[in-house]
Amino acid sequence: MKKNGAQLAVYALEELGIKFAYGIPGTHTTELYDAMAISEKIEPILVSHEAGASFMADATSRTSNSIGTIVIVPAAGLTHAMSGIGEAFLDGIPMLIITGGTRTDSGRHYQLHQFDQIELAKPITKAQFRILKHEDIIPTIFKAHDIAKSGEPGPVFIELPVNLQLFSANIKELPKYRSSSEEKAIDLEAINKAIDLLAKAQNPMLFLGWGAVNYTQYSIELSELLAAPVATTLQGKSAFPNTHPLYTSVGLGEAAKPSNQWALKKHDLMLTVGARFGEIATGSYGLDQPKNLIHIDINPIVFNKNYQCTVAIESDAGIALKLILEGLKAKGYSSSRSKEEIGFKLREMNGKYFKEWLKEKQGDKVSPGHFFFDLKKQLDKDVQLVIDDGKHTFLASELYPVDQPRSFISPTDFNCMGYCIPAAIAAKLNNPKRQVVGIVGDGAFLMTGMEIVTAVSYEVPVIYFIFNDGELGQISQFQKIPLNKKTCSVLGKVDYENLILGLGAAYIRMENDHQISECIKQAIAVSNEGVPVVVDVNIDYTQKTMMTKGVVKVNLKRFPLDEKIRFISRALKRHLFK
Repeated sequence: MKKNGAQLAVYALEELGIKFAYGIPGTHTTELYDAMAISEKIEPILVSHEAGASFMADATSRTSNSIGTIVIVPAAGLTHAMSGIGEAFLDGIPMLIITGGTRTDSGRHYQLHQFDQIELAKPITKAQFRILKHEDIIPTIFKAHDIAKSGEPGPVFIELPVNLQLFSANIKELPKYRSSSEEKAIDLEAINKAIDLLAKAQNPMLFLGWGAVNYTQYSIELSELLAAPVATTLQGKSAFPNTHPLYTSVGLGEAAKPSNQWALKKHDLMLTVGARFGEIATGSYGLDQPKNLIHIDINPIVFNKNYQCTVAIESDAGIALKLILEGLKAKGYSSSRSKEEIGFKLREMNGKYFKEWLKEKQGDKVSPGHFFFDLKKQLDKDVQLVIDDGKHTFLASELYPVDQPRSFISPTDFNCMGYCIPAAIAAKLNNPKRQVVGIVGDGAFLMTGMEIVTAVSYEVPVIYFIFNDGELGQISQFQKIPLNKKTCSVLGKVDYENLILGLGAAYIRMENDHQISECIKQAIAVSNEGVPVVVDVNIDYTQKTMMTKGVVKVNLKRFPLDEKIRFISRALKRHLFK
């Protein structure tokens, strides 16, 4: 049969179950977009900027069984998309990146968009392919998919030259997709060591990352069997029900909530699953060496990077957790501690911490505590929460409990602003029956807010809350504490009402605490009518999160003595003599 390269590529994507492909068509992808338009299985989604496309692909992989896919023009399309590709790479999220490519059959130089994309993509993708023959198109896309999803997942880059897309070739067959990924044998000796250590521990603790997000039931069963407090990374916040009595908080150490610090002080063993002890998770490495650290991860590179393991287990989280549970039960293990007593203590401390945010209602600002309290009350239990990077990130992580796996997504290790607006659109496209809510800072909104046009065009009724303080909130607070200055962190004035209405979405202004309940109710009603809505929240960032307080304290503590004296002296002078 005769098929052009675009038809072959789209066939391969259909075989992989791709539902949406995000991007902007150009001269080197026109045939690909035409083939997708004819497809009954794939819908191409036009974005405002390729960064939005890559954030949407990232969110697709995080919130559905489909792998996020972008189809973009070569060169500029790739550089624009690199923010979301980098986020997926550092966060371990699978993604397919398909770009057009300049002609390989003309012998011409200095073609439009001619650029070595492979070299550009290498540092932030797991693998890179430039396809040169029609018969390689389908197997290469299948192989890229398997690489993206195997081991620690990540993005894979494919360049499909425009001449292959345009021209036809004789193809013997259209092969069906069959996964080529293989399960790696697990080290049973390491598993048995972990079981022995857990059985002897008096005060074990669990620390869960995104790698454990698909195995919540195992984590619950193990924590209850061990009577072990549980903490999560920011990215892994939804790996364990936040309303469970044994849940402490996001993070470990001085940047975590008091319940976490209490559990950490008592622990004599830490079982870490699918987490990497990164800077955010440890509050700028404010965590002391965990005791008897058992570390489970699918990527062995993470072991002993920041903290030394007693036992390292290279494995998929589900396989390792299941084996550990079976081993403990076979030993007849029973905890000497009362999970009810520990749960009561943790719940009491978490409740007390939340109450610190519920001060008297303000008439001129919106208090985060009252906002998140009411938000939790009104949103669906299975709401998909999409967060951006900024001050609001840590407020949401500390004040909004989530209970469903994959129901809280946020840029983490790459920590890229601009994630929320496009990512929430993809979350809703892939989960049309679920309520999807985005929380974004005003600075992050200004980066990708034009994707509201995409939400309107495709009738995607996301509810967005812009935390609007006129500043880059987290950075301005970090500047204000030691420097008493806000350099380049105060934003220009924006008329959000006219901007949002001009983009075609609904607009609601939330001025103060007394309006919180009604504004949320209105936003839900508008969304239920099928219209995207933006709530402009006059947020009060005065009260500091544990993350802010902990990171400032930890970093200052690490300074050499003479530098510490200099920094403290300068801060005192600037605050006393304005």
